[in-house]
Amino acid sequence: MSKPATFPRGGVRLPDRKGPAADLPVRRACIPAEAVIPLWQSVRPAECLVREGQDVQEGMLIGKAAGPLSAAVHASIPGVVKELRRIGLPDGESCLAVVIGLGGEFSRTGRPPSVRDWQGAGREKLLGMLQEAGVVDPDGVPVATRLRQAGSPEVLIVNGVQSEPYLSSDERLMVERPEEVLEGARIAASIVGASSVLAGVTAERPEALRSMGRAAAGQDVRLVELEPKYPQQEERLMAFSAAGRRVPRGGRPEDVGVLVLGVGTLVAIREAVALGLPVLERVVTVAGEGVPQPANLKARLGTPAGELLEECGAAAPGAVRLVAGGPIRGFTLSGPEAPLTKDMDALLALTRREARPAAPGSCIGCGRCIEACPWGLRPAELYKWLDCGEPAEAWGRGLEECRECGCCAYVCPSRLPLLQGLRHGRKSGRQA
Repeated sequence: MSKPATFPRGGVRLPDRKGPAADLPVRRACIPAEAVIPLWQSVRPAECLVREGQDVQEGMLIGKAAGPLSAAVHASIPGVVKELRRIGLPDGESCLAVVIGLGGEFSRTGRPPSVRDWQGAGREKLLGMLQEAGVVDPDGVPVATRLRQAGSPEVLIVNGVQSEPYLSSDERLMVERPEEVLEGARIAASIVGASSVLAGVTAERPEALRSMGRAAAGQDVRLVELEPKYPQQEERLMAFSAAGRRVPRGGRPEDVGVLVLGVGTLVAIREAVALGLPVLERVVTVAGEGVPQPANLKARLGTPAGELLEECGAAAPGAVRLVAGGPIRGFTLSGPEAPLTKDMDALLALTRREARPAAPGSCIGCGRCIEACPWGLRPAELYKWLDCGEPAEAWGRGLEECRECGCCAYVCPSRLPLLQGLRHGRKSGRQA
């Protein structure tokens, strides 16, 4: 048996902590009585198309894409626009949100959608369907734009890895809906002209491997077992681990003929093209030691975090931090009123033991951050230049290469906020 593949440098071993959520079927969350839907759920915000007091239907366009880096936003529930409210986002930005009070009939839910034959559709028609549906990748890039700019990759990789602790939403999709994942891959491959499809899954997820293997039987899809090392899911590392193609410094997987798309993105692609469904909901892992009954929930966008926690037995008294996303790369939420968004694959309620709050010390020059960095950077040195108000030095020494994986912060014995510092420096540099 061949050894699972991995990337050549750095990375860390993280505790799994997938827990019972990874072994339980996805269940549907309750429809929220009020959905708070941010208009900024992509790289750039959408333009508001509704007003207070207006009736809206399920799936109605409420935010128009404003340029190629903006994605359409739709009403996840039917009802009335109660308010246009400015809210804070997990990354520190703020935006306008449409607050919808539930009312009226559902025009899509509970009715079997008609399946469309997409194989005769041309490239532009398929891209138009994705654009209309508001499909984005995990970084908020509209998928229609991503595929337009992909060039002509030979290989499409299904990214079936969630290597941060707790996260298991993509695993459940691979277990329960592998045919839909692979159909989404075929749609994307047909758009960009990729000749082969690889599916990368970590070796420690045997149920997902079996399910994807059965679905791939008879198709031109090759399954690749990957080592469970963080950040295996990062696209440039995935291009090397699954396809053996090394992305040059400063480059993208597309530069070496590879396109990497995540499982949740591929399911959304399939639903947009084959079923004509806009992005109204997503599967989200609700977990952490502060969650009595961890689960993967299929929930409507705009559902408050507090309601998702209630679905799982409510946050335990010992929970000290709510996090959107994984415990390494995620963002702390301001409170239980924060809404579910397109890019939120997890909601974690962490206890003090998990959050590990501690005052940072001084760098002791141990070099652990250098050993852990998959990009061969010197994170503590970059952090020092940023902290000293010398961002040009940090950029000159490779800050642009940083992918904000947080390996450096995880291994730092002085508990320096390396991830936060590098993330802020990169964001400030992009805005300058």
